[in-house]
Amino acid sequence: MTITAIKKQVKNSDRYSVFVDAKYSFSLSSEALLSNGLVVGKELSASELKQQKEQASEDKIYNACLNLIARRMRSKGEIELYLKRKKVSPSLLDDILNKLSEKGMIDDKKFAKSFVNDRNLLKPTSRRKLILELRSKNISGEIINEVINDDDSSEKANLKRIIENKRRQSKYNDNEKLMQYLARQGFNYGDIKEALSDF
Repeated sequence: MTITAIKKQVKNSDRYSVFVDAKYSFSLSSEALLSNGLVVGKELSASELKQQKEQASEDKIYNACLNLIARRMRSKGEIELYLKRKKVSPSLLDDILNKLSEKGMIDDKKFAKSFVNDRNLLKPTSRRKLILELRSKNISGEIINEVINDDDSSEKANLKRIIENKRRQSKYNDNEKLMQYLARQGFNYGDIKEALSDF
């Protein structure tokens, strides 16, 4: 069996379709294509072709993970959950997570810091809610504690910002409704009462 053509895909310019004996056989990323040394005219045995097809499948899943990360930073737990939904074998799952970690594509500490900073900047909330959100992303308790303790934003300042924003909405002119909302956001009752007394 001979590789008769290698063509760049139209819809995905980083992947190449490999044709064996003039028929489409599999596709690989440019990186995998180079590392495998595949060129037109190369002969492949049946076992080599099978191996290339297996690697092509793994390469496609790995690149899908890269695309997810390119859209927004992801935690290791989020990528792991994605791979489990794709029914990836445990050994391949570990290989992909290790590869992404080694390349610095996933880093839970960096992710948690960025998540907390973005949340404080764009949509402030209580530390309690931040902790729950980070847990839902499968961030370890140790990293959560470290990042939350390093966070220099003030819980009370965030609370006041939220009250200012909510006061602009007529349904939150009622203190009782606003207090219920803030309690659901994880702020404690004493801080809520104190903050509301300033408005």
